[in-house]
Amino acid sequence: MKSQEPRSSSSCAACKALKRRCIPNCQFAPYFRSDERKKFAKVHKVFGASNVSKILNEVAEEQRDDTVNSLVYEAEVRLRDPIYGCIGAIASLEKKMVELEHDLMHARARLASCVNQHGNMATWISDIPVPSGIVEAFNQNSFSFNQCSHLPFL
Repeated sequence: MKSQEPRSSSSCAACKALKRRCIPNCQFAPYFRSDERKKFAKVHKVFGASNVSKILNEVAEEQRDDTVNSLVYEAEVRLRDPIYGCIGAIASLEKKMVELEHDLMHARARLASCVNQHGNMATWISDIPVPSGIVEAFNQNSFSFNQCSHLPFL
């Protein structure tokens, strides 16, 4: 665990920012090293040192690393987007996912249309040089793009 790692004699980023002496069992030291001043500054600006301390005390020790990483991410996003914060980032990703699903649906429809117009896919792409087995795998719905990873257009 991080809290049992040896520390250097310098103060952690939290104690430096709060202008206090860093004690050997400082609860911030394992998560905010002395060279991570900006990391703590962001978290402190959004949540406050007292609230971060309370949150860390509420969380089991084995989950504190993940908790600090979440707080840092949330603070960074909140500073970039003070109105929506993480919700804005999630909404943006959800919108992108819907757009990509829409594009995928259209690509599948075009592919189905091509298959219907040209019959068997093997005859439709017979003029294109492809490694053996790919066309058969595609026609059997067992195609994987990993089979084409060496081709220059992927």
